[in-house]
Amino acid sequence: MLHLSLSVATRALLRRLAWGALIALVGVALLLALWLRSLLASAPDARDLRDVQAARPSLLLSADGVPLSSFRRAQQERVPLARISPYVTQALIATEDRRFYEHHGVDARRTVAALFRTATGETQGGSTITQQLARNLFPDEIGRSRTISRKLKEMITALRIERAFSKPQILETYLNTAPFLYNVVGIEMAARTYYDKPAAELNALESATLIGMLKGTAYYNPIVHPERAQQRRNVVLAQMVKQHWLAEAQRAALSTQPLKLRFSRPTEALGSAPHFSALARKWLIDWADEHDYNVYSDGLVVQTTLDSRLQEAATQAVARQAQALQQVADVEWSKPAAPSARSLDAYAALHAKADPFGYFWSSHRDLVADFIRETPEYKRARDAGAADAAALHPLAADSAWMARLKREKTRLEAGFVAIEPASGEVKAWVGSRDFDIDQYDHVAQAERQPGSTFKPFVYGAALEAGLTPERAYVDEAVEVALGGGKVWRPTDVAAPSGRTMTLRDGLVYSKNSITAQVMQDVGVGRIVALAQAMGVDQSKLDPVPSLALGTSPVTLLEMVSGYATIAQLGEHRKPLFIKRISDRHGNVLAEFGAQMRPALSSDSAIELVDMMRGVVTQGTGTQVKTRFGLVADIAGKTGTTQNNTDGWFILMHPSLVAGAWVGFNDSRVTMRSDYWGQGGHNAILVVG
Repeated sequence: MLHLSLSVATRALLRRLAWGALIALVGVALLLALWLRSLLASAPDARDLRDVQAARPSLLLSADGVPLSSFRRAQQERVPLARISPYVTQALIATEDRRFYEHHGVDARRTVAALFRTATGETQGGSTITQQLARNLFPDEIGRSRTISRKLKEMITALRIERAFSKPQILETYLNTAPFLYNVVGIEMAARTYYDKPAAELNALESATLIGMLKGTAYYNPIVHPERAQQRRNVVLAQMVKQHWLAEAQRAALSTQPLKLRFSRPTEALGSAPHFSALARKWLIDWADEHDYNVYSDGLVVQTTLDSRLQEAATQAVARQAQALQQVADVEWSKPAAPSARSLDAYAALHAKADPFGYFWSSHRDLVADFIRETPEYKRARDAGAADAAALHPLAADSAWMARLKREKTRLEAGFVAIEPASGEVKAWVGSRDFDIDQYDHVAQAERQPGSTFKPFVYGAALEAGLTPERAYVDEAVEVALGGGKVWRPTDVAAPSGRTMTLRDGLVYSKNSITAQVMQDVGVGRIVALAQAMGVDQSKLDPVPSLALGTSPVTLLEMVSGYATIAQLGEHRKPLFIKRISDRHGNVLAEFGAQMRPALSSDSAIELVDMMRGVVTQGTGTQVKTRFGLVADIAGKTGTTQNNTDGWFILMHPSLVAGAWVGFNDSRVTMRSDYWGQGGHNAILVVG
């Protein structure tokens, strides 16, 4: 009886255990199914693959349809497989995936072998070319961690890639998306970066070197680790022999050869208007983020306001005239008795034998020490505990380093911008002489004292206050109490004449004594308000009496925008950079037009334009007509700041307003002579 009851109990226990095991097995199966389902759902699908294949960078165009720049995360140029050397594909398949044409995305034999070797302590990659492509295309979705889920997701994606694309398409996409360091992506840019040739012209040796990098780009970097790169290249050549793509005799001969690189690190191409393009890119990235577009892959077409022909002419003018003025400065500062001439050609003839800025450096030794103390090298030495002299003297004794510092400090710079007053559209924008040397934008970033170019806002405020162009003033010494016992005494180049001059004369001949009196009659507050309304609305205008003579730093863009308001008879239009954004199919996504506001009455604007005509016909801006022979209806204003630090000229025409600034990035370096230091003789050359 006891035996029977134990038997029943045992059977019941076994049944419970069996049910428990079955439930656990079903649970594990369900969990596994859910896990696999989540992997399938999270792995990129056919739509993702098509989106990546169709990805296209956004493009910036000029108003007349000329490409300015494109938006790329890396230096990349896609090329079809037909434009890639066969040595490249042979090296790739021989080294990375010799059964590429036999599998459907995953090589089972290679995967099992890799698992076995991993289990025995060895490391061997089991990924096919298609799996590697999956990682390259979807790094965020697949990840880089060494986990089973990551590997399965990679396999699923590889299988989907094989279903969506042909083998040649996979090879082409892989070679166009493989990374090669230095922000270079794709075999075409790699060939140009490392060998200065297109991918179609790569030979077996070069192809093996580049494909060899793919095992570990940093480890096999041929620039940093040439020995490793050469060893890896020879491994690739040996694999090509095994696949019968290279004869053993060829391999033996090639293996002894050096790398023979022609390396040139690529730079981002910003086209013919680099400073403008950089500004437009920043604006567009913000716009795209706000409207849920990707500027790197959605293929947006952005039409800017720039005129490519005017831009080209402006770029050449800045480069040519700034170089000529550089020669003037180099020669005039070369020795104590400075040569003096009114011809640029005279300085060009003297330049070859001159010691550029030689006298400047010998006569400004304290300034040289200040320049050194402002460098990162000096500051690092001080941070490391060095005393002033210990940090200063080694740098001063380094002739090559000092030559670079002096060259940088004495490089004359210039900026130019042109705006169409009727629309506010920016038509040309040159931020510096050479973007590769100086990325600092002297149009929209640099704030410099505008000097007498600020005076039209003073006289505009006077006209608005009811003063007439014939209002009489006496050219005499002016004193303005500033408070605290201080007095401001503006002066002119010539001593006060004591004669009567009109308001109009004060602007035409740029008389500081007259302008100061006009400022007193109008009030600084009105001048500030008018300048801001007319477009000088980003820089802070200091409401002090000297503001009337242009002592508050502003940007060239603000000044030209303000003059465009005058040309448009007092109606301000905010500078416009972008006209239209379309998708890759030509559908217009957004259009932009002028943002207008009244700033100056039309009657005052007409009077002001007429007064500024006098500047170019009889005043400080006559060279724009005499030197360049302009006969159009133009007006404008010159500007020069203290010690010839800044030179300005802004020209107005009913259809275009253009302005230029000339000077040095460091305001402690200036033009030497009063003649060439004036805006009417330096900046006017750029505009003319």
